[in-house]
Amino acid sequence: MANTDITRRTSLKLAIASCGLLMNPVLLANAATDSRLVVIVLRGAMDGLDVVRPVGDPHLSTLRPNLGNKPGPALTDFYQLHPLASNLMPLWREESLAFVHAVATPYRDKRSHFEGQDFLECGLSSIPTGVDKQSGWLNRFLASIPSHGPRTGFSVAREGEIILTGQAPITRWFPKTNVNLSSQGQRLMAQMYEDDPLLHPTAAQAFELLEETKALRSKAGKGEAPLPGYLQVADYLAQQLLGDTRVASFTINGWDTHKNQQNTLVRPMKELTESLLHMRKTLGKTWDDTTILAITEFGRTARENGTGGTDHGTGGLMIMAGGGVRGGKVYGKWPGLGEGQLYQNRDLLPTVDVRRYVAGVSRGQFGISDSQVARIFPGVDMAVGVEDIVT
Repeated sequence: MANTDITRRTSLKLAIASCGLLMNPVLLANAATDSRLVVIVLRGAMDGLDVVRPVGDPHLSTLRPNLGNKPGPALTDFYQLHPLASNLMPLWREESLAFVHAVATPYRDKRSHFEGQDFLECGLSSIPTGVDKQSGWLNRFLASIPSHGPRTGFSVAREGEIILTGQAPITRWFPKTNVNLSSQGQRLMAQMYEDDPLLHPTAAQAFELLEETKALRSKAGKGEAPLPGYLQVADYLAQQLLGDTRVASFTINGWDTHKNQQNTLVRPMKELTESLLHMRKTLGKTWDDTTILAITEFGRTARENGTGGTDHGTGGLMIMAGGGVRGGKVYGKWPGLGEGQLYQNRDLLPTVDVRRYVAGVSRGQFGISDSQVARIFPGVDMAVGVEDIVT
């Protein structure tokens, strides 16, 4: 009987852990801010020169004679949006969509996805050998928000990602998590933790996640067509942002376009654009208080390769959306694509550290102080300001 009880307790604890609530079960008051920040990590190195095409640069067509043959909508006289993202133009016209060109983390030269993503998520100027990488800049940002609790920060990920990992408590969820807990199991858990001031509220929040997941899965049974997986993420996350969540992250994969780029981009571009539009629709008025940043580990080569794709590069593109963005603009200092203008004669030259723009959002939307910025992004140079990108 004792062994059975231990096994039952272990199973119940694993049920909580699968919802991400045993990572750091510190319970505080709701966050004292109406602003929301969502970070979408675009894994695989998105080709910013294709997503927002600098058609006004006379060297683009020489470097890319085959890519970009199908024109997209004009953003400005100089920049053109990829046709696969044309459904985002209403956001552009309402000035809740913007881009920043020629940005990068401090990572250079090796062009490794894994190392580049470590820099992107850690937010550090360098990552020495042996450093503890389990501290993400978004978690440090979350820690700077007054009265944050476990649902203030929300990570939608199958596995723990560095960007929201750290000392500040967060909640993790993934739409295909298969956790089934009977009513009897819930009652037993409630009895086990009834007198525990720490685990009792944690278990209660685990129940909430389980019920939310069940509700999401039951839509098909009620005659509603189930959403694709990526829209389940966008929908679920938008619901959290309508509640206590103020900081969140999720991932869109598939941006590694070494060959056949025109076709390879179809799926990730669809997922990105439809996720943004779904969140815009679902958030309603909360969209006005929301800033969404889509960032990638590095850009891709300025020249197309022999297989209709592009290889790992340096300078890239950041996408910004939401009512908190001063949109309808392409920000950044354009370095040019001509002779002597490319980084190592192959890549778009980064002209601004992407962390400076993220820090600008942090200060403008959330009132983060310079000293807090220094803790979130150690070593970032904020001496030279960036454009005012928030409303």
